[in-house]
Amino acid sequence: MTPVRQWDIVRFRIRPQDTELHPGVVVSGEEWCASDHTTNLNVLACSKRPPAAAVKPHQVVLNGADGLDFQSTADCRFFHIITKEGVTEVIGRVSAERRHAIGRKLNEVLRLLL
Repeated sequence: MTPVRQWDIVRFRIRPQDTELHPGVVVSGEEWCASDHTTNLNVLACSKRPPAAAVKPHQVVLNGADGLDFQSTADCRFFHIITKEGVTEVIGRVSAERRHAIGRKLNEVLRLLL
């Protein structure tokens, strides 16, 4: 099992039967990620962004500064729940600037009252 931390960018399968791996941002808290008693993680799925594609209101753009080979968007509408064992590798880490952008976007999209 690959150890992960909050804000790591990982490769995972959205569904266990999928053959294709997707990048995703781990949003589970540090305590949850480090615990031997927890088996699941909350992950935001990412998709490669075509150069001319507009960024949708529920997306945050990530790029090489975050460890990705291509400019990608994190979809902040939905948390995927995956097993820790479903993480095949850690490929990067979300930069501090984009951590704030993702936090703001989650608050906006999920309408969290703070």
